[in-house]
Amino acid sequence: MEQPIHSLPCLFDQLGLRSDPTSIEQFIATHSPLKPELHLADAFFWSKSQADFLRGEILDDADWAEVVDQLDVMLRKGRDT
Repeated sequence: MEQPIHSLPCLFDQLGLRSDPTSIEQFIATHSPLKPELHLADAFFWSKSQADFLRGEILDDADWAEVVDQLDVMLRKGRDT
């Protein structure tokens, strides 16, 4: 399996969020767990541009899709990922 093109900290940078490990962990702890039926991009805490980016990357199976999926899993499991 190939390594993802982008990392989780890079995704946070792309979304305009703080990307240091502590900030990422705090974001996950604050916003999880997501309800199973809720699409990641539909979560209330994203801005419109963030949601559009996340949705587009998944729908297009684009470069960021793998790390967006990783974030989705982390937000569904919660803090202990």
